Order: sequence, then C-alpha cells, then structure tokens
Amino acid sequence: MRIIDSHFHWWPRSVFDKLCQNNTWPRCAPNKRGGYDYWRRETSDASAGSWKEWFDLDAQLEHMDGLGHSIDVVCSIGPFSVHFSDLEKEAGRDAAIHWNEEMAGAQARHPGRVWASAAIPLVDTQIAMDVLEDAVGRLGLMGVNLPGSVGSDPRIDAERLEPFYARCEELDLPVFLHPTDAVFQEMLDGYNGALHLSLGRVIEVSVAASRLILSGLMERHPRLKIILSHTGGALPYQSGRMDKNTKAAGLPRPVSEYMRRMYTDTVSPHSAGMKFAIDYYGIDHIMYGTDYPCWDPATCLRLLEEVPLSAADKQKLFYDNARRILGLKDPAAAKIAAE
Repeated sequence: MRIIDSHFHWWPRSVFDKLCQNNTWPRCAPNKRGGYDYWRRETSDASAGSWKEWFDLDAQLEHMDGLGHSIDVVCSIGPFSVHFSDLEKEAGRDAAIHWNEEMAGAQARHPGRVWASAAIPLVDTQIAMDVLEDAVGRLGLMGVNLPGSVGSDPRIDAERLEPFYARCEELDLPVFLHPTDAVFQEMLDGYNGALHLSLGRVIEVSVAASRLILSGLMERHPRLKIILSHTGGALPYQSGRMDKNTKAAGLPRPVSEYMRRMYTDTVSPHSAGMKFAIDYYGIDHIMYGTDYPCWDPATCLRLLEEVPLSAADKQKLFYDNARRILGLKDPAAAKIAAE
C-alpha cells in the first residue's frame, strides 16, 4: 500500500549544534540518548528532549521501508516550534530561516517522498509574514507550523496576527497546530514529566484550537486549513460541552461546526480513540499520522486494523486525504539544492 505519514518529525542537527554554543537562554546540550536536552530559560526544566532517531532522516526513511509499505512523510516541527517565538524578533527570524532551509534541503534530496512545513516566528507580525513568503516562495515548503503559544503568551489568536492567518488562507497552506512545553509544563510538573506528557500537551492543543474558534478567526477565514495533532486533543470528546458553554463568545454557529472544519491525524494509542476521531470529523478530514519517532508506526498500523474501514476509506485515510488536504505535489528541484 502507498501511504503518507502526515505527522512525522525530522530535526536537523545543525540547528541544535548552534544552540549548544549559546551562553544564554534558550540553550541546549547533548544528552546520553544521542539527542539534545533543551531549556527555554534559566528557570525551566529541560523540555523537548530528543534522542538519536530524531536526527538521521535516511535512517528514519529506512525504518519506514521496513514496515512493508511504500511510505512518504510530511515533516512538521512538533514541540520545538515554540522556540522561534521565544527569541527576540530578528533572532527568531534568522533561526526560522535556518530551519526552513534545512527542510527545503530534505525535500530536494528526497523529491516526492519527503515534504516539510515551515518554522514561523510569531513575535513580530511583519517578520512572520516575511518568513512565510520566503518559506513558500524561495524554498518551496508546503505549509507552516503553529505552536500552541507565542513563547509563553497563549494568545495565538492575537488580533495583530490576523494578516498572517489571512495570508495562509489565501495561499491555501495547511497550518499544523502542535502543542509545546511553554504553557502547561510547569503547571503540571512532577512524576518525571508523566502528567504533562500525558495530559498537558493534549490540553494545550485543545485550548489553542479553541482560541482560533472563539476569537472568530475560523468564522472570518472559512478556508483556513488547521491541522490538529493527536486526533484533536480533547475537543471531539468535549464537543457537546463546547457548544453548551461557548454561547457568550457570540459566534454565529455552534463551536462544533468550526471544530469539524479542522483536520486531524491518527495519533491516538488506542483504536477506540482513532475510531472516535474518524466518526467525529468524518473520513475526509482524517490523515494517517504516527508522530514518529515519538510513537511506533507499526503499532499505529496494527491499531488501525481494528477500526472497521472500507477499502475506499482506507485509501482516503492512508494516502488520498493527505494529497488533497495538504496540497502535496511532487516538487521540482528546490532552489536551495543549487546553493
């Protein structure tokens, strides 16, 4: 079967090696697992901890080849996406461009098999717009990443960011909304990170998506493509409560209508959660995704076998939806390859 993994993480070592040279915050340091520990600021616990499987794209693709299918991948940033909005605006711009050039290089080395979305610093709206245009125009990236907060500021729905969202809508770009470790990590500390990793990130993606809805952004931009990670967090399960308790926001439609306009993946470690996401959003709004290397693709494939799907729905879930929703096209050689 031909498959597209819509939720896949490859991180370039060059970005983290450069951060290791910092004498201030944020900074990182190599860890014993072949990756890096990352600190947003001096008082933070280490976050976005990684291991060697995050950094070798060729080895990652070889792992995909061992699953018995022909698997293409879509690289998004994941929890590290908040980093670019933690920096001063010019530093955030430069760091994002560095990341995006690495992603464009990966696309150029694996045309038609690897696609990637862009890092966007959100502290300054004009810089966000400039980096967006560079990522799409010069580098040929296929979407953008949206952290659950702008650094420590949870207002990803800030009024000043409206032109950024409008431009994403105009360009028909998918916007990948993924939780980070900036808002809930310290609130949900302890237990060796178990509480935050199991619930904190689910809460963050749910709150962030709700802000996009309750602010009216989804109403004002009906063609904006928001891709929710982790089967939409808690939102599908709390859909009725959201409709019941959000009338004060003054939206012209129930919140659940905006929720169902969003898209999501299959990153849920039990088949009942996968099935509920498919039933809630509809098969046309779900894409196969594994969160690799955070989760095992073989397990994801096995659990999906427990979900009753027709052959036509499997074709949508595993391949066709990603091509359509993400606008994936076999790319021409990116300009970055000639540099």
